[in-house]
Amino acid sequence: MEKKVYSVSDITFTIKSLLEESLPTIWVEGEISNFKTHFSGHQYFSLKDENTQLAAVMWRSRVERNPFNLEDGMLVQCLGNIRVYEKTGRYQLDVLQAKPAGVGNLQQAFEELKNRLMVEGLFNPENKKPLPQFPNKIALVTSPTGAAIKDMLHVLQRRAPYVELLLYPVKVQGENAANEIAYAINELNKHEDIDIIITGRGGGSLEDLWAFNEEVVARAIFNSKIPLISAVGHEIDFTIADFVADMRAPTPSAAAELAVVDKRELAGILISYYNRMFTSINVNLEHIKQRLLNYKKSYAFKRSPDLIHQYAQRVDELNIRRINTFKLYYKHQVEKVNHIQQIMNSLNPENILSRGYSITLHEGRVVKSVSALKKGQAILTRLKDGTIDSTVKDIIPERHK
Repeated sequence: MEKKVYSVSDITFTIKSLLEESLPTIWVEGEISNFKTHFSGHQYFSLKDENTQLAAVMWRSRVERNPFNLEDGMLVQCLGNIRVYEKTGRYQLDVLQAKPAGVGNLQQAFEELKNRLMVEGLFNPENKKPLPQFPNKIALVTSPTGAAIKDMLHVLQRRAPYVELLLYPVKVQGENAANEIAYAINELNKHEDIDIIITGRGGGSLEDLWAFNEEVVARAIFNSKIPLISAVGHEIDFTIADFVADMRAPTPSAAAELAVVDKRELAGILISYYNRMFTSINVNLEHIKQRLLNYKKSYAFKRSPDLIHQYAQRVDELNIRRINTFKLYYKHQVEKVNHIQQIMNSLNPENILSRGYSITLHEGRVVKSVSALKKGQAILTRLKDGTIDSTVKDIIPERHK
């Protein structure tokens, strides 16, 4: 008996028929993940629970009628039918309508951490550090293989090829990614030559970006002494890192643009500074030149030779006065010395002896009164030309009349 061989299309069609005909329109509850809006307006996402996930699609016509916007992390109840996309053989929920069923676990954890860190002040504007206008060295904390690093390198090399770049490779998704990012930020803060840190990755689902919602990363960013730019995801994606960082950029490319001044803009700034400096110097030189011309034309400038001669004559006069004053002072001092010498000469005992007087001494002391002597005592009588050694024979006191 000849065996029957089915084509892939046959099998897919059979599965499609079995699923779509056997399952009625049903309500499915799950957390939205991997949410994307196509440029056509159709929305693609997954509904997941703790164990598994189910692909889902909502066509544009139904999106427009849906009373609220779907987003990652939202817990919803979706009414729809199971459909098989024949091209890939993948089954998905064709959503007719959706309604909120609460907040998903990840979104709830995000809000709880956000509120707690906000109360602690980690998001306060006064804690934000300004970015240096002209950084010399920028560190990039991101995956070495993702699109983010390529975008940042392209922008930085185009805008500021003079800036030194340092790549610190880390995981930006999955297990231990948050610890790697936090460790990198802490390690880079040990270097004093780094001016800015940029950390981030491309866009993705709430789960993909979750490393940047971890508290360990938020703490590392807040404690960083180096200004840090958070560049996670696309413009619609916000993470805890965005709130804590000194500056938030919507994309990695935008972060690179915020970090540096474009070389053409820098050239314009330098030219502007040069022109202002050149103009200022010329104005000052012209002002000085005019002042010199005014001095040259002034009466004082014309009289300068005469003033010099007058000052020279005045110096001579002062010099003569100084000499005369010194001479007068010297003469006065000589006269004063001579007068003192005359007084001393008049009081000199030697001069008294030359006039016929004598001095009587007893035991080396001058005898001023006869009462100081007794009979038999030895005395010395000093005259102009010698000394007489004698003994007191008698003492005759003078009788007062």
